[in-house]
Amino acid sequence: MKKILLILWNFLYDLRKRLADAWWRFFDFFYRSLTKPPKVAGVEETIQTIIDTRCSIARFGDGEIKLVAGKDISFQKATPLAVRKLRQTLSSDEEGLLICLADIFGDRSRYTENDSRYWTKHLARFRRIWYKYLRKGKQYYNASITRQYIALKDHAQSAAVFEMFKRIWDGRDIVFIEGEKSRMGVGNDLFANAKSVRRILGPAREAFSRYDDLLQTACTMDKDVLFLLALGPCATALARDLHQKGYQALDIGHIDVEYEWQKMGAQRKMPIKNKMVFEACGLPVEDAQADPQYLSQIIAEIT
Repeated sequence: MKKILLILWNFLYDLRKRLADAWWRFFDFFYRSLTKPPKVAGVEETIQTIIDTRCSIARFGDGEIKLVAGKDISFQKATPLAVRKLRQTLSSDEEGLLICLADIFGDRSRYTENDSRYWTKHLARFRRIWYKYLRKGKQYYNASITRQYIALKDHAQSAAVFEMFKRIWDGRDIVFIEGEKSRMGVGNDLFANAKSVRRILGPAREAFSRYDDLLQTACTMDKDVLFLLALGPCATALARDLHQKGYQALDIGHIDVEYEWQKMGAQRKMPIKNKMVFEACGLPVEDAQADPQYLSQIIAEIT
């Protein structure tokens, strides 16, 4: 009897899942048929544009658009400041600042089945929010440049994309603005070709609560530094403000984690020792007292 009930339960669960997927696909198709999707450049084109023009980038994915819609996410509340800054950034049209969107509005066949399903559901709920703040006819760039491993079916080009990325900071003085336990580049060679590395640490959660302090501290740096930002949605807004003040600022959160996963050949989102990975909790995030090089790079802690 238990076996029969288990079979029935699995059947009903699978049926419910299939019906839900069909429902979200219908709504996604319905919205797509009524609206023209934004023009989003490819991954290589986006990276090459950064290399050629030394522009700044602000990236929008699911978390940022939920905040734009006034909805909290797991590590950032939709405070008035967060919502206002992100809405201003998404709708901006400033020379030298690339607004990057998740590459999800057209063909999603390159993504894994689970990721494609997730984006279908996401767009059925949030497509109208995206379109409300986008500019018609504007050329957008690819926010998925930093997500070039774990969500893709084919990993053949992942290593080449990371190598292309390294050309951006080759020989540059870089300053990270990152979460206090993100530790970008620690334990790998992703930024080994930079001339120098310094770090401004921000809060791992609710980073917008220290927004003004982070911006003020960053603006004490020389104008020729390259800011690399990994601070969730806060980084998206900071990139625009730093760009307006004459800096090159790149919102590149997730790239370090994706690089780690690519190096280990991960098949799913996995914890990384001593680094904060919100998408894959599991390992304790310990203090980095045993890494004197990392500690020497920290120039400010705004946590």
